[in-house]
Amino acid sequence: MNSSLLALLAFIPIALAGVLLVGLRWPAKRAMPLVLLTTILLASVGWKLPWIETMASIIQGLFITFDILWIIFGAILLLNVLTRSGAVGVIRQGFANISTDRRVQIVLICWLFGSFIEGAAGFGTPAAIVAPLLVAIGFPAMAAVMLGMMVQSTAVTFGAVGTPILVGVRGGLTSDLVDQNLIDAGLSMGDYLLLVTKHVAVFHAIAGTLIPLFMVCMLTRYFGQNRSWREGLDVLPLLLVGGMSFTIPYLITGFLLGPEFPSLFGSLIGMVIMITLLRKGYLLPKKNWDFVPSEQWPKGWFGLLEIKIDDAKSKNLSLSKSWTPYLLVGLILVLTRLPQLPIKSFLSSISFSWSNIFDTNISASTSPLYLPGTILILVSIITFYLHQMNGKEFRAALSGSARMLWGAGFVLVFTIPMVRIYINSSLNPMGYDGMPVAMAEWVAANVGQVYPLFAPSVGALGAFIAGSNTVSNLMLSLFQYGVAERLMVPGITMVALQAVGAAAGNMIAIHNVVAASATVGFLGKEGLILQKTIIPTLYYVLLVGILGTLSIWIL
Repeated sequence: MNSSLLALLAFIPIALAGVLLVGLRWPAKRAMPLVLLTTILLASVGWKLPWIETMASIIQGLFITFDILWIIFGAILLLNVLTRSGAVGVIRQGFANISTDRRVQIVLICWLFGSFIEGAAGFGTPAAIVAPLLVAIGFPAMAAVMLGMMVQSTAVTFGAVGTPILVGVRGGLTSDLVDQNLIDAGLSMGDYLLLVTKHVAVFHAIAGTLIPLFMVCMLTRYFGQNRSWREGLDVLPLLLVGGMSFTIPYLITGFLLGPEFPSLFGSLIGMVIMITLLRKGYLLPKKNWDFVPSEQWPKGWFGLLEIKIDDAKSKNLSLSKSWTPYLLVGLILVLTRLPQLPIKSFLSSISFSWSNIFDTNISASTSPLYLPGTILILVSIITFYLHQMNGKEFRAALSGSARMLWGAGFVLVFTIPMVRIYINSSLNPMGYDGMPVAMAEWVAANVGQVYPLFAPSVGALGAFIAGSNTVSNLMLSLFQYGVAERLMVPGITMVALQAVGAAAGNMIAIHNVVAASATVGFLGKEGLILQKTIIPTLYYVLLVGILGTLSIWIL
């Protein structure tokens, strides 16, 4: 079968998902079973993928589904516990004391706090924490999911303490060709990854500085009374300073310390800078911006998550005590992700695995103690004692969180196996490239010397399919390196474009949308979210593609 036909067949499930979710606005619970069946059929007919590999891929997908649901459950539980303890009311008032303007709150909560959680945990955790927190302080559920998805952009490449680079790019470049080229250049793989990190940090620092602007302008345009882009642009100095307060220390950290810490240090330094400036009265908007009263919101803005704040309980908690659970989440995530500490290896060693499922080369495993969901649950239990809650309140938080899992579980049971079949199609007996690489190969073969312009889009496509920057890098880094060899351009730059594009692709990854929606009870409207998050995704991949092309062919 020729490469063009393979690329066309590989594109059909993606096109079908786009048409059903975005075009026809089907809920994911209706669309994704059909997309899964289509993927199974195409893998069987086009790639001759044996049924045993397909079934093994589905089992592998169910393992990953468990991991995601565990994170969702932990995030919802922590929010429900904080709501019943009165902490959410205190947190809401704390933001109001800095500014009641929602545009300011986006910079602090979404951009900076969300990026910190991404730097510590990755794997969809920021949206799972930020989206319900936004709902708790008065944002519509639809806006919360949209903003939660947009958090997963600039910080992602260095998320989970650098996993997309240290695991994704390193694992993706494992080959004799790369090893020999590194020997010839007198470089180790560690040296090479540091060079990739520096390129990635530059591209992200330029493109990412404007993400707060996109967040705020899209909020005022789609959720403001006047449906105005201008109301976002009115606070341009706030948004530019807010963007740079993260991206400049992020860039410096990437150059000095490597891939583990740019997102963590950039966000922490950014929070200190912005809170200091805002408390002194700098950059505060002259005119306050807020949503119209919730009684006037369209029905489609609401989710099923109900936040009922008990002001009497809130009076018994200080702001620092109310924020302590989230600070504990960040601290424990960092401590359990640092490879220099023994905690990571201990927690990871306690796992459940199924090697060579059905005698195939496909394996699956889960390490429940290492998952962010376990940390969120642990902190929820600590909060029970810290905030002196009673058993009835905690049981109510527990049961309410469990009830919200059903919708997400049903959708992800179809979505994640589809992803694994897509990726595992490379195990076919015909020797064909897997579905994602088949599409990427077609693009590379047909655009020639301007391919660097499209390299970030290929990375984004990988993340759209897999829902993960790390997995996209594992699938496509060697492909991007090979294209650079054929075009005789720097492989470092091409691999960096892959990593940056894969980060941007997280904003439109279907199962990330489902997971974020589940935390606020907004399932069934995933297409509406994708219609909006495609805007910053296109901005990101196009700008970085242009920067990469200029870097390669002109600079």
